[in-house]
Amino acid sequence: MTGMDARDTDLTKELDATLQTRRELGEEYESALVDSFLEKVDQRIDGAVERRVRRQFAEQQMTAARDSRSPRPTDSFGERFGFGIVSLVLAIPLSAIGGGVANLPGMLVAWAGIVGVNVVQVARTNPGLFGRRRRVDRDDAWED
Repeated sequence: MTGMDARDTDLTKELDATLQTRRELGEEYESALVDSFLEKVDQRIDGAVERRVRRQFAEQQMTAARDSRSPRPTDSFGERFGFGIVSLVLAIPLSAIGGGVANLPGMLVAWAGIVGVNVVQVARTNPGLFGRRRRVDRDDAWED
C-alpha cells in the first residue's frame, strides 16, 4: 500500500466513523460532525501542501547548489584578448630562438608550445568545450 492509499484509507475510516456517529447521535449534531470531518480534511490538505512546498524548495536549493558548483568562465574579454596579445608577442622571440638553434624542427616545437598554452587557456575558461559532447534530447516515440 503506497502512502497515498494509506491516507485515503484513513480518510475513508474517518468518514465512516463520522457517518456512524451521526446515525447514533441524530440530526441535531450533524453540522458539528460535518465541521469536525471537514477540519480533518483541511488538516490533511494543509499537510500535503506543506510537504510539497518543502520538497519543491529542497529541489530548488539542490538545483541552485548544483549550478553554483558548475565551473563558469572567470576571464573577461579583456583578459582573453590580453592573453592572446602576450602569446603572439612572446611567439616572435621563441620562434627566433627555436629556429636559430634547431632550424625548422625547433620552430615547430616552439609553436607547438604556444598553441598548447593557448588550448589550455581556452579549456580553462570554457569548461566542457573539449572532451564532452552536448546531449541531444530526442523523443524516442518518433524513432523507428
